[in-house]
Amino acid sequence: MTDISLKTSAKGSDKKQVMSGMVWNAIQMVVSQGFTLLIRMVLAKLLFPEQFGIVGMALVFTNLVQMFNDIGIGAALVQKKEEELTENHYHTAFWTGVIWSVALYLIMAFLLGPFAAHFYEQPILASIIPIISIGILSSPVNLVQQAMLTKKMNFKRIAVINNYATIFSGVLSLALAFLGAGIWALVFNAVASFVITMPMFFRATGWRPKMVWNKQAFKEIFGFGAYTTGTNVVSYLMNNVDYFLIGKLLSAVPLGIYTLAFVLTDTFRGKLMAVINNVMYPLYSKKQDDPASVKKYYLKVIEYNSLVVYPIMLFFMVYGESFILNFFGEKWTDTIVPLKILSGSVMLHMLVNSNTVLIRGLGKAGLEMKLQLFKACIFIPTLSIGIYYYGIVGAAWAVLINKFIAVLIAQYTFNYLLNIKMKVGEFLSCVKVPFIATFVALAISLSLYKFQLHYIWGGLVIAASYGTTVWTMMKDDIVKQLKDLKKLKK
Repeated sequence: MTDISLKTSAKGSDKKQVMSGMVWNAIQMVVSQGFTLLIRMVLAKLLFPEQFGIVGMALVFTNLVQMFNDIGIGAALVQKKEEELTENHYHTAFWTGVIWSVALYLIMAFLLGPFAAHFYEQPILASIIPIISIGILSSPVNLVQQAMLTKKMNFKRIAVINNYATIFSGVLSLALAFLGAGIWALVFNAVASFVITMPMFFRATGWRPKMVWNKQAFKEIFGFGAYTTGTNVVSYLMNNVDYFLIGKLLSAVPLGIYTLAFVLTDTFRGKLMAVINNVMYPLYSKKQDDPASVKKYYLKVIEYNSLVVYPIMLFFMVYGESFILNFFGEKWTDTIVPLKILSGSVMLHMLVNSNTVLIRGLGKAGLEMKLQLFKACIFIPTLSIGIYYYGIVGAAWAVLINKFIAVLIAQYTFNYLLNIKMKVGEFLSCVKVPFIATFVALAISLSLYKFQLHYIWGGLVIAASYGTTVWTMMKDDIVKQLKDLKKLKK
C-alpha cells in the first residue's frame, strides 16, 4: 500500500512540475518571444533588407561558435542523477566554461571576424563580430546557475530573468534605431541581455564559484557533454547553412529577405521548441527508465505544440502576402513566397519537435549526434542545389523537403533504435485535433478569399474557426487542464 501511495505521489509531483514548467515557460515564450518578434518587426520597418542580411552574415559565425561554448556541460549537469553530483562538478564546470569561452572570444574577435569580412566582402563585419561575440562570454558565467534551476525545474525564476533581459535589450535596440544607429541597433540587440542575466542568475541560486577544478569531475561531465556539443554543432550547421550559402552565393539583400521569412516562421518554431524542451529534458532524464511515461509525455508535447503553432503558420500561408505588403511594405515583397513555403515546413517539423531532446534525455547523446550527421548529409546537398538554381525560394523548398525526411527518420528511430515503440496510429492520434482544426480553418479562409480580406480580419477568421474546432473536440481535456492549473496556483 505504501509503495502504491508513493508512486501516486511521485506521479502527482511530476505532473505538478510539468504543469508549472509549462505555465512559466509559456509565460516566458509569450513575453520574451512576443516582445522579440515585435521588436524585429518594428526594426524591419525602420531598417533595410541589406542591414538584416549583414547581421545575418555575422550571426552565422558567432552562433556557430556559441554551439561550442559550454561544451555540453550544462546538459551533462542536468542529465546526471542527483546522487552522483557533487560541488566539484559545479565548480569544475564553471571554470572550464570560463577558460574555454575566453579562448573562443579571442578566436572570434581576431580570426573569424576578419575572415568573415573577407569571405563575404563586407568590411563592417570585422567590427560587428567582436561586439556580437561578447555574448559568448556570458554563457559560462550563467551555465551552472541555469543547470541548477533547470534540474530543480524552477522555470519561474528562469522565465522572469529571461523576460527582463529580453525587454531591456529590445527597448535598447529600438532606442538606438530611432536615434539613427542603423545596423548597430540589431547588433546590440543580440548582446545587451548579458548585462541583466548575469547578476540575476547569481542571485536566484545563491551559488558562488570556488577556486576548485577536479580532473575526475571534468571527465564525467565532459564525456556526455562532448556528444551533446557535437549534436548541437551539427544541428546548428543544418539550421544555418542556408544563411551561409545564401550570403555567399547571392548577396546581403536576398539573405535579409530570407531572414525575415525565417524569423517569422522557423525561428518562432525553434524558440517555442526551446521553451518546451527546457521543461521536458529534465523530465525525460528523470523518467529514462520508464519508456511508457516518456512516450506519453512526448506525444502530449507534439499535440500541444502543434495546437499552438498550426494556426499561426496557416495565417502566413493564406494571408502572408497581405501581411507583408501592408505591414512591412513593398521593399519586403520577395519575402512572401519563402514565407509561405517555410510555414508549411514548420507544420511538418512540429511532428518531431521534441525528438532529439528525448533521445538526449534518455542518455543516448551518441545516437542523437549520429542521426543529426545523417540528416545533414541529406540536407546540405539538397539545400545547395536549391539555392544554386532557384535562390531563396529553392532554399525554402529544400527546408520543407528535409523536414518531411526528418519525420520518417524519427519514426524509424523510435521503433528500431530506441526502447519506445511508437505505432503510426498512436502518432496520428496525437495530431488529429490540430490537423482537423487546420483543415476547417483553411476551408473557411479559402471560401472567403475572394473577398480579399485585410490580414487582420483574415487572422481573426482563422483564430475563430480554428479555436471553435479545437474547443469542440477537446472541451473535456481543456477544462481538465484549466482545473489543474487552478490547483497549481493553490
